[in-house]
Amino acid sequence: MMSRRVFLKSLTALLGGYSLPAIAYTKPDPAWKTLQISPVAGFQYYQGETLWPQLATGQFVTLVRETDNPYDDRAVRIDWQDHQLGYIPRMDNAAISQLLDRGEKMSALIVGLKKSNNPWDRIEVEIKWRA
Repeated sequence: MMSRRVFLKSLTALLGGYSLPAIAYTKPDPAWKTLQISPVAGFQYYQGETLWPQLATGQFVTLVRETDNPYDDRAVRIDWQDHQLGYIPRMDNAAISQLLDRGEKMSALIVGLKKSNNPWDRIEVEIKWRA
């Protein structure tokens, strides 16, 4: 019968010596807090229609701060796989832009997709912040 120590050494060697200790000592991440859920503004002006068949709820999107945007000094662009989908609406972007400017950890994902003639109803994203 193999001892526990021999088994763990064998397993560690098999996994390259790095995976087991990392798994054994990983601390849980702090909870992500939902900051807001927003529609995607400007969906009709960017690549959203072309990308529509590939989009799915649960997919992550990237929030990109545009400090030099000539129309909105708090602009936060929403990208999906390096393609622009639109923006966080101007009336909803104050907190997000400030948090991004401070270097806070942010995460965003698609939580709603709806076929609609109103572009403001097409995509909904949830923005999370690690407090």
